[in-house]
Amino acid sequence: MSDPMDYASSGVDIDLEGAAVASLIGSLQRSSRKKGTPGAPVDLPGGFGGLIEFGDHLLALATDGVGSKLQIATAVKNWDCVGIDCMAMNVNDLLCVGAEPIAFVDYIAVPKPDPEVHAAVGASLAKACELANVTLAGGETASLPGIVTELDLSGTALGYLTKGSAITGERLQSGDVLIGLPSSGIHSNGFSLVRNIINRMGISYTDPCPFDAGFAGRELPEEPTISDVLLIPTKIYCEPVVELLNHLKTTQNSVHAVHGIAHITGGGLSNLLRLHDHLGWHIDAPMPVPPEFIWLQNAGNVTDLEMHRTFNMGLGMVLAVEQNQAVPILSYIKQFEPEATIIGTVHDKGRKVTHSNPDVFYEHY
Repeated sequence: MSDPMDYASSGVDIDLEGAAVASLIGSLQRSSRKKGTPGAPVDLPGGFGGLIEFGDHLLALATDGVGSKLQIATAVKNWDCVGIDCMAMNVNDLLCVGAEPIAFVDYIAVPKPDPEVHAAVGASLAKACELANVTLAGGETASLPGIVTELDLSGTALGYLTKGSAITGERLQSGDVLIGLPSSGIHSNGFSLVRNIINRMGISYTDPCPFDAGFAGRELPEEPTISDVLLIPTKIYCEPVVELLNHLKTTQNSVHAVHGIAHITGGGLSNLLRLHDHLGWHIDAPMPVPPEFIWLQNAGNVTDLEMHRTFNMGLGMVLAVEQNQAVPILSYIKQFEPEATIIGTVHDKGRKVTHSNPDVFYEHY
């Protein structure tokens, strides 16, 4: 058995990143705009998106990029889905605060312009706008020889919501039910570890996929390569979540039935801890794990704890909902996500994430 592999030894230390972000935030002046004026900041625990005042509404902003998944796309010259990845990483965060995404701007950095690559990325962004139901309001392309060595793609999403409807986690309470929405695969986190495992295995991204990649109705080539599976785009959750929140606004006594939403990205299940400062979370019925995670874990001898902190493990988003509304909410959301299911509960036994697998346990993000 090879030495166990982890995210930190692959170049990404989540704990160090957290400390760096905290240091950055500590050096920033939040805003010069006064409360009650457009653009004034709104306190939001958790940090999935930022909120600012805008008259009778709030505006929500999120910014993110695709990350090192782009290196695989570049290696196999397939950029068809990277725009969807970029969009998803942003709009899914906006959903977590109860905002409806409405607009997006992108930023593309390259060592040298390539019309063919830009056309592929542009087509992917157009598809992403359709999936998220947003307007592409602009963007920027920069040629940065000597600074970047290959394509980098990031973006910023804008959303809106009415005042008083933000989902901040403050309504969370013991007994709330956790509804899980399935991921489409690895999404856009953990790829430094993915690439490290594949390098250790001595295989190519264009090699035939070494496992049965069929899972939950995926559409893949008859004989998929490894890259076909790794580049499955991040799922965009706008339709199910926006439709649900709009539906609840028209249902008596249900407008605030969703108490918290977590996008399961970098940090895996520990993202749940961002939603409340003392409540805990227990996953007793985890979602099915896509086969690529099982293969990566075995190939890299990765621990269960590390897998669930680095990857989504089949769980793309979590909704914490009022206990007596859980069944109708699940029934409604299944119209859009048939594989959605109840996965656990919120409890008051300490700020921690526990799991049906006793080796999966988190007390900090």
